[in-house]
Amino acid sequence: MTETNETASSAPESSPADDLEARALRSRQRRLKTLLLVTAVLANALILAAWTQSWLSISLVGVGPHSGALDVVGSVAAPALSALALAGLALVAALAIAGPVFRIILGVLEAVIGVCVAISAITVLTAPATAGAAAVTEATGVAGNQSTVDLVAATSLTAWPAVALVLGIVLGLAGLATAVTHRMWPGPSRKYQAVRFTQVESAPSADPVGAWDDLSRGDDPTR
Repeated sequence: MTETNETASSAPESSPADDLEARALRSRQRRLKTLLLVTAVLANALILAAWTQSWLSISLVGVGPHSGALDVVGSVAAPALSALALAGLALVAALAIAGPVFRIILGVLEAVIGVCVAISAITVLTAPATAGAAAVTEATGVAGNQSTVDLVAATSLTAWPAVALVLGIVLGLAGLATAVTHRMWPGPSRKYQAVRFTQVESAPSADPVGAWDDLSRGDDPTR
């Protein structure tokens, strides 16, 4: 008993300054994690919202009753955005509970999703007539990339392709930041740490038969 007390008294005790510094460090870690997760959630949510908006207007040459302008939404111009945004949201949910190693993997995947979103937006910005080919085919019945492009007299882009491009870049940077700063995220709190079990001596058997056998061997179970 004396040895146990001496061991306990000799254990180092943290000072109030050390406790304050540890709490400040953990607070900064929580803020970093929250910032990156919230940024990713907002970026993916806005990408999904952009997917539902009008991205460009196409003016057609006179093709019978189909001459005029066509409004092309993001689901037609960049159909992959919805799947990318939903995958990004699921990835953020996994990041919230992932360990250090999986944070690197998920952070890289998040950056890849951001790059794919940016590429989809750039494709619309650089080739709007090609991006609206599906809408032209639906309106005129003419199929084929070159055939539909020949029917386009003019295109007018809205701000949504540029918004999607910015959101893709933001999502990619958030993913890279997650992979780089994965060790700075807070770990599990003490109440979630593994419990250590130590072996203790078993109490004397309370079995009457076992006690009688001990007496038969000359052992006193009461000692």
